[in-house]
Amino acid sequence: DLTLGRSLMRVGSMFVDDLKLQPPYTEARYGSVRKVFIVLKDDNAIFEGFQRWMVQNYPVDEVREIHGADHMALLSTPAELARCLADVAGKYAACIDDGVAPVPRCRY
Repeated sequence: DLTLGRSLMRVGSMFVDDLKLQPPYTEARYGSVRKVFIVLKDDNAIFEGFQRWMVQNYPVDEVREIHGADHMALLSTPAELARCLADVAGKYAACIDDGVAPVPRCRY
């Protein structure tokens, strides 16, 4: 229904103005963001073998697994996903280099 569709529309933002203020990408800082891949063990859209292939071909700092999670872990295993993301954030957040404050000793 057109009226319902229009009522549900929201104005979006690509944060272009905010991004203009950020420093440009540099080769020196490329790869400075830690990457963690979460393997969804019961994903029937992207099978585990292909998930592992992605990890081998595009290396990450750490691989985690969520058993019982299908392709939409947010819907199939929300509590497990939240715990996993909180654990990853707690492990790596203290190691953020903003270019201003000294980087603390990291725990990984």
